Amino acid sequence: MISRSLARALLASVALMTAGGLLAGCNSDQVSLATNAKANQPVPPKLIAAMAEKDMDLQSPILVRLFKQEAELEVWKQTRSGQFALLKTYPICRWSGDLGPKVREGDRQAPEGFYSINPGQMNPQSAYYLSFNTGYPNAFDKALGRTGSQLMVHGDCSSRGCYAMTDEQIAEIYSLGRESFFGGQKAFQLQAYPFKMTPVNMAKHRNNPNMPFWKMIKEGYDHFEVTRQEPKVDFCEKKYVFDAAKPADAKRDPVFDASAKCPAYVIPEDIVAAVRGKQAKDEAEYAKLVAKGTPVARMNTGIDGGMNKVFAAKIPEGSTGLSEGAEGTTLQMLAMAKAPGTIPSHVNPPKPNLDAVASAPAPQQEPVVAVSAPATSTRVASAQPAEKSQEKSGGFFSNLGRKMGIGSSDTTATTPPPQATASVAPAAATTTPTTAASRLKAAVSRFVPGNDKKDAAKDAPKPTVAAAKPAEPAKPDTRLAQTRPVLKPSVSDGAGEATQIMGAAPVVSSNSFDSRFSAMK
Repeated sequence: MISRSLARALLASVALMTAGGLLAGCNSDQVSLATNAKANQPVPPKLIAAMAEKDMDLQSPILVRLFKQEAELEVWKQTRSGQFALLKTYPICRWSGDLGPKVREGDRQAPEGFYSINPGQMNPQSAYYLSFNTGYPNAFDKALGRTGSQLMVHGDCSSRGCYAMTDEQIAEIYSLGRESFFGGQKAFQLQAYPFKMTPVNMAKHRNNPNMPFWKMIKEGYDHFEVTRQEPKVDFCEKKYVFDAAKPADAKRDPVFDASAKCPAYVIPEDIVAAVRGKQAKDEAEYAKLVAKGTPVARMNTGIDGGMNKVFAAKIPEGSTGLSEGAEGTTLQMLAMAKAPGTIPSHVNPPKPNLDAVASAPAPQQEPVVAVSAPATSTRVASAQPAEKSQEKSGGFFSNLGRKMGIGSSDTTATTPPPQATASVAPAAATTTPTTAASRLKAAVSRFVPGNDKKDAAKDAPKPTVAAAKPAEPAKPDTRLAQTRPVLKPSVSDGAGEATQIMGAAPVVSSNSFDSRFSAMK
């Protein structure tokens, strides 16, 4: 307790000096971030209790993993033993694009790979309640000429290339990141995957053109699985390298350049042995699944991203899209459960492009796939910080990061949320060829919860138009950070809807930024 209090006092002193410099420049917007109530919501008591049960400190380092197909975000936290353990899994409300990495600006793809999040990437002024910048593009992405900016993990449940949570969820995740920084973590690692890298999923997607990239990042996935330590990430020869160390006879650490030839390096033998053992087991299971004729997953046919089934069940005609779904009765049963946060009315669930489904070639029943040799063992070093964003930095966290020498001032998007769009369920095709019709009917039954196949065969469904909200006069964007914004209840405390009365002053804990910076009010 004494050391933690001392650490907080030291960090508060640095922040006060930073804020003092801002006062000299009369930058009241920057100073207000020190008392931003949204960014300073305390970690929920239930989550603190879970940490105690798992032998974790409140301010110990964290690590985040994202999975598109499962539509889940995992927060791992370091225990007192030094290894990471899973603290909590959050269902993702919405992600956009396809399974696969982001390639270019405007492709709506949510990034995949390994990224590093420092205090400068935390944005308390996000138009999407709270957010943090993923750091895309990293050095590997840049070496391949990939473009894009302002790729975030944020609230509002609305995505255009990001990972969107509910406001309540992002408030909790943000608080965990904030506390890890107060505990001395300079940056936490973000690992983004298309799916959990299991033999079953690798077999299902074995014909996907992204498989070489996925096998490469699976190396880092395996390193974390066997060590439960944050893998060190480096880049050279346009590839990821995990847990690289200098050779025994080297006098200095190897220098990596994503576009240059790899320097001489080694990987610790204990890690190599553990990773090889896991990979051998995975490959044996993979070979069995392929030999048994495990069906190949259908490629994207125009579906934009996915949504966790918990949220899809709450939305009229909602679907999970490219995420793992729940059909018919199961989805209806989930509708009775409480959602982990408030789902805004403008949420647009993923929809199938039925024309593309009808015209798509039939999936291969018995694909012939060459099984490549296992990749060489490697490891990952902290990803390089993202390029400086076109917008101004987020302020307090950014300045704190710069004063402490830990990162750039990249901030998250402040673009207003997209307007709700009316969705139309197309009528059943009547002149479609036999094979296409069967695929079309299957797509409809998949994406419309509770659709009975027998009834669909008898009666053609009528087009259903979701009532669009009438246009309203422009109003000030109340989503932007304020000194006293309405706070969101914690998802860990079981709150599913906003419960605070409008206009009521939020309760601020004794260890919040408000109390630390009370002298500045």
